[in-house]
Amino acid sequence: MSAEGSRLVRKTSIAAAVVVLSNVAGNASLSRGLRGHGPAPGAGPLAYVAAFLDPWVAAGVCLLILWMLSRMALLSWADLSYVLPVTASGYVLTAIAGHFLLGEHLSATRWAGTVLIVAGVALVGVTDPLTKERKP
Repeated sequence: MSAEGSRLVRKTSIAAAVVVLSNVAGNASLSRGLRGHGPAPGAGPLAYVAAFLDPWVAAGVCLLILWMLSRMALLSWADLSYVLPVTASGYVLTAIAGHFLLGEHLSATRWAGTVLIVAGVALVGVTDPLTKERKP
């Protein structure tokens, strides 16, 4: 592998990690904040605006903005067919965070689905993030 190819793999790995971790942390923070002070079902828009005052909700929103920006950057240089399966590891970490941080119960069926996602991420993760050369 060339030096540039090695640099691309390293850059892609770091960006994918930022995408995954910001997604998991953002969703967990948002969930925690909204469970404590979130609007009731059917509440008006002002109740959702008021929910932004909760620090967990604000942190979740900021982390999800970071997630979107880093995902856009990653998609600008890596193939979609690589990015989506690799960043799907976020689903696994989200399930784990829900269980251990938020006290959610995960059934055997959900754990089995999580294991299947891990297998798919592992298969895609060993491939090249870019299947064709891009023109400068």
